[in-house]
Amino acid sequence: MPQPTSQPTQPRLKIKEMPSTERPRERLRLLGAQALSTTELLATLLGSGHRGGSALQCAQQLFAQSGGSLGRLAAVPFAALTRTRGVGTARAAAVQAALELGRRMAGEAREAGQPLRGPRDVAAVYAPRLQDAPVEEFHVAILDAQHRLERDVMVTRGLLNSSLVHPREVFREAIAERAAAVILVHNHPSGDPTPSAEDRAVTEQLVAAGRLLDIPVHDHVIVGRGRYVSFAEAGLL
Repeated sequence: MPQPTSQPTQPRLKIKEMPSTERPRERLRLLGAQALSTTELLATLLGSGHRGGSALQCAQQLFAQSGGSLGRLAAVPFAALTRTRGVGTARAAAVQAALELGRRMAGEAREAGQPLRGPRDVAAVYAPRLQDAPVEEFHVAILDAQHRLERDVMVTRGLLNSSLVHPREVFREAIAERAAAVILVHNHPSGDPTPSAEDRAVTEQLVAAGRLLDIPVHDHVIVGRGRYVSFAEAGLL
């Protein structure tokens, strides 16, 4: 009795072999970027694939390796991105640049001039930019007399310690802008916003400096992944 033969595996089409209306770039042109899936958008960034795999397959692999999360993909180091087959330095740079633009746009979503009345407002402005950042960033939110955000200043990027976050650097721009008050903001790349001993020491130092300069520190908000800790709410100021 003849054995059933297995069906031959159908080769996956390269993007250029797809009908034009199914190609990511063509779909974006016709329907707009919002109509594309995340992997299709990544594929348009990559531009092309590699021998044996299309840009769409390469994008699917890249996204899957990040657990299907753009936030986690944004936190992947540059060198790690290039270990994905088909992703060289130019393509890794394009992916990181696009994700950073998205993060910055999210940070601009708040209407200009809307006051920061409490830590929830602060988190709404800063969490989209900071919660998935791969290293710590220390920011100063400069406020006017109506608690409106006049300017955001990034003081340092890297490990937070009292030698890097010096009152001189923190308050220089606040003095120049004639700030009514400031709010300190930084992130914990671990995702856990629980204040460390160093966080508390830095905050104590800056609050004391603000008193001397007559520029009060209204809060220090630590951003984690999906949550935050407010020194003011926790009674730590």
